[in-house]
Amino acid sequence: MRLAFALPGFHRVDRGAEVALLSVAQELALLGHAVTVFGSGQPREGTAYRFHHVPAVPRERFERFPFFPPLRSDVSWEDLTFASALLRHYRPADFDAVLTCSFPFTQLALRRPAPGGARPRQIFVTQNGDWPARARNAEYRFFRCDGLVCINPDYFADNRDRWRCALIPNGADLQRFTPGPGDRARFGLPEDRPVVLMVSALIESKRVLDGIRAVAQLDRAHLVVAGDGPLRTEAENLAQQQLPGRFSRLSLSAADMPALYRSADALLHMSLAESFGNVFVEAMACGLPVVGHDSPRLRWIVGDTAFLCDTRDPAALGQQLAAALIERQRERPAEVARFAWSAIAGQYQDFLRICCAAA
Repeated sequence: MRLAFALPGFHRVDRGAEVALLSVAQELALLGHAVTVFGSGQPREGTAYRFHHVPAVPRERFERFPFFPPLRSDVSWEDLTFASALLRHYRPADFDAVLTCSFPFTQLALRRPAPGGARPRQIFVTQNGDWPARARNAEYRFFRCDGLVCINPDYFADNRDRWRCALIPNGADLQRFTPGPGDRARFGLPEDRPVVLMVSALIESKRVLDGIRAVAQLDRAHLVVAGDGPLRTEAENLAQQQLPGRFSRLSLSAADMPALYRSADALLHMSLAESFGNVFVEAMACGLPVVGHDSPRLRWIVGDTAFLCDTRDPAALGQQLAAALIERQRERPAEVARFAWSAIAGQYQDFLRICCAAA
């Protein structure tokens, strides 16, 4: 199959959606499909797919811009600049199927007519939520797709009666994310304290500020946050008040993340409703205990191995954090094997063939 993946952040940032879709693109290319990736970064060595640079203005430059429908956030502004350029670089007739998780502008650009040829199948992946597929108002009424990849059971149940759907989780590179010795000196982390890791964008939904308050309950724990975002100054000011000398914030490349996981004693993730949360699988693959918000969706990912609670309850959260730091598990749970990217890509391949063959 001739496949295209399009997302503004490809090859420029290594957030969850970018890592997930690029991993699928790489595995599909290794399976022999002709895969082209459109992104605003630069080519990287070692990719089995073809990369095509499409310029975009990074979302960070829009943090102070006005927000209104359909430009509801800095992400939407970035998406608009990318989609505008994508129209000049993307030729629909060159592909059998195109995949994105960005709506509205990138998805609408990929749906433009194909003069002299059939328009490729439109596959939308719910990396950032299933709201475009479910909503009926505002710009969401223009959403269409030929296939919807649902990355958790809730999305699948909510959408299977309207769209052609497949339930396919995200995964992890199980050759890179492995148990093993950490390297705290490399990241400037203390050797004599337990280390709690948060891998989160500094935005409201990730509740990093609440995570800072939770770790402050523990006398000796050091919190390291790997991520960036509009709340960076607020987070650093709060940490200075509540965790003096016990806080670090890092911005790392994807290549550094396995060593960072191995350098921590527990992963804390505070989102109440992640679409999936690649960080959970990556942490488990490194043998790191997970502390998160208890929900059926998260239990579907982590099984019975995690320390889950109502993270809005400070007392319960403090207890679970303390228990996780005592355990400091260093073995990979057996169920992590189902999240290997090669297995996930095989499921994508099967679904794409169904979509391409459908009348």
